[in-house]
Amino acid sequence: MFDFAWSEIAIIAAVALVVIGPKDLPVALRAISGFVKKARRMAGEFQTHVDEMMREADLKDVKDSFNEIRNFDFRSSVEKAIDPDGSIRDTFSTDPLSSATGAAATGEQAVSEPVPDEHDVEPEPPAPVKVVAPAFVPPALVPFVDGPKPLSPPPPFIPPAAMLQRPPN
Repeated sequence: MFDFAWSEIAIIAAVALVVIGPKDLPVALRAISGFVKKARRMAGEFQTHVDEMMREADLKDVKDSFNEIRNFDFRSSVEKAIDPDGSIRDTFSTDPLSSATGAAATGEQAVSEPVPDEHDVEPEPPAPVKVVAPAFVPPALVPFVDGPKPLSPPPPFIPPAAMLQRPPN
């Protein structure tokens, strides 16, 4: 414990024999050994109490973390993070194509358009029809079927600063 060598112990014994005397040396050794026993017992008790407190604290934390991991629901936590109000779930729970598939499912015949004759004049293009999109897509992002809108005409007046920046023709 204190790393004493035999030579150091012999020097201590010789000094104790000279200072205490041979008559009182056994009594002093018993008192010292009793003190060492009490100190060791107290240190051992203290160590066991500290170890027990550490084990209880660690076990409680470990139990709590295991229970937390065991009861963790990944699906609901991701769903709460992505869709807290449930609007995306409601959108996907309904079938956006139910009106298109409903007619085919009831057994109704789809009316085919007449085939144009080769000699007929080319028919006018149909009016643009907006594509049906799910509710979560913003309306501005839904394209028209027959293409983009035409560009607006250029302004009638071009400012002079813009004229200076134009490349020569």
